[in-house]
Amino acid sequence: MSDAPQTLTVVIPLSVKKRGGRKAIITPNVLAIERRQDITLIKAVARAFRWRWMLEEGRFATLTELADAEKINRSYVCRVLRLTLLAPDIVEAILNGRQPEGMTLPGLMEPPSAIWREQRDRLAGRALEAAARQQNDLHREHHLVG
Repeated sequence: MSDAPQTLTVVIPLSVKKRGGRKAIITPNVLAIERRQDITLIKAVARAFRWRWMLEEGRFATLTELADAEKINRSYVCRVLRLTLLAPDIVEAILNGRQPEGMTLPGLMEPPSAIWREQRDRLAGRALEAAARQQNDLHREHHLVG
């Protein structure tokens, strides 16, 4: 073996995606980080349950009163309150940073199914679509580099 310096190049495919209004580095599944807490999702879920509690306790008689007190649009309050209808395991996954890749607040604020199994199926389908997009992105980047 010679004493000449040797070069080693390590390539780790990464992508940068917006998550909760911030940029995050996304690694391939092999290097996936166990917890990906999305502060935007966590805040929205917490806000939804807080608002529901305030309505149930009688602090506000209507959604309009609540929206006025929070100084936000009534329709936004209605959409965020839908998060209280999510299956408990979905809420827990969000709070623990184990939500499926590609889960976004606008997607969650769409009218959910009242059947929790259907919610899980819809989210699983979106997670599979996001994983496929990520694989395609990595494949495309690999061909550009290689």
